[in-house]
Amino acid sequence: MIRESQSFPPFTEEPIRVIGEAGDWLAPFDLDLTSAQLKGFYRDMLTGRLADERLTRLQRRGKSSFVAPAAGHEAAQVGIARALRPGHDWLFPYYRDLTLMLAFGLPAVEFIGQALATRADPSRGRQMPYHPGSSALNLFTVASPIASHIPPAVGTAIAMKLSDRSQVTLVSFGDGATSEGDWHAGINLAGAQGAPIVFACQNNGYAISVDLKRQTGSDNIAVKAHAYGMPGYLVDGMDVLASYYVAREVVQRAREGVGPALIEFVVYRYGGHSSADDDSRYRPRQEVESWRRRDGIERFRRFLVRRELWSDDEEEAARHEIDEKLSAAVREAEAAGPVPLEWMFEDVYAEVPEHLAKQREDLLG
Repeated sequence: MIRESQSFPPFTEEPIRVIGEAGDWLAPFDLDLTSAQLKGFYRDMLTGRLADERLTRLQRRGKSSFVAPAAGHEAAQVGIARALRPGHDWLFPYYRDLTLMLAFGLPAVEFIGQALATRADPSRGRQMPYHPGSSALNLFTVASPIASHIPPAVGTAIAMKLSDRSQVTLVSFGDGATSEGDWHAGINLAGAQGAPIVFACQNNGYAISVDLKRQTGSDNIAVKAHAYGMPGYLVDGMDVLASYYVAREVVQRAREGVGPALIEFVVYRYGGHSSADDDSRYRPRQEVESWRRRDGIERFRRFLVRRELWSDDEEEAARHEIDEKLSAAVREAEAAGPVPLEWMFEDVYAEVPEHLAKQREDLLG
C-alpha cells in the first residue's frame, strides 16, 4: 500500500522531483527502498545506456538498418518498469523504450536479435528494428504508426476490468503521440470507462523536429488530463525515484479500481530522433549540452554516493559486467543466423493458400 505521506498532488505547476541535482533527497517523506533496490535502479539505467550505445555501433557497422536513440530517457523508463509487475501487468511500449523493455524483463538477446533480424528474434524478422514484443511478459509488440497502440492498450485495460482481474495496463508514448487522433480517442474512452490504465508520456520536447510549442497550446501535456476526467501528473523524468514513486502510486490506484491517470515525464533525448535524423538542423548544440548536464544517470549516481552506496570501483565493475552480458547477447543473436526467406509465408494461414504457395515457389525456385 502507498502511504498517504507519499502521495503526490496532480496538476502541479513545476515537475515533481525527489532528488536534487547534487544528489540530495528533497521529498517530505522517508525513503522506503533498500540499498539493493536502489542499486538495482542504477544498474537498470546503466544497462539501458550501454545497450543504446552498443546498438548504435551495430547500426553504424551495417548490422542493423535503424536505431531510435534512447539516451536521456533512462530514469523515467526504469521508474515506470519498477512500478509494474512483469508478466502480470500489460505494457504497451513505443519504439524509444529500450531501457523500459529491458528493465521490464525482455532478454537482451531478444531485443538485439530483433534489431538484427536473426533467428533470435521471436517475431521472426517481420518487424523493423526496435519493434520487439513478448507474449510471456504481456509486452505488446511495438507499432510504427504513432499512437496506434493506444486504443488497443485501452481495450486491454477495459477487458481486464470486465474480467475483474488485478492487472493494470501501462501505455508509453512520446509527446508527438498526443497530437494524434488515436491518443485522444483512446484516453477519452479510458476516462469514460474508468479503465485500469496509466498513460505515460515521455515528453522530450520534440516530435522528430517539431517542438512542443508548435504541437499544443496547453502549458504542458499533463494538464490535458482535466478534459478526460482523470488526474494528470507532471514529473521530472530525469529523476528516477520521482518517476518511480508517482508511477507506483497511480499504478496502485488503477489496480484498486480508482481509474486511469496521465503522467508526463519531462525528459530529453541526447541523440537524434533516429539514425536517419540530423537533429542539428532544428536544435542548438548548447541546448543538448545543457540537458546532458542534468543527466538522470549521473544525478542518481551522486545520490548513491552521498549515501555511501556506490563507489568508483563498483561503477567500473558494473560497467564491465553489463558490457560482457551485452557482448554475449550480441554473439548469441548473431550466431542464431539470418531469418530464412521462406519464413515470410508461415504463421499467417493454417493452410497456405494457392496464390502464396505459387509466390513461395517463384521466390525459392
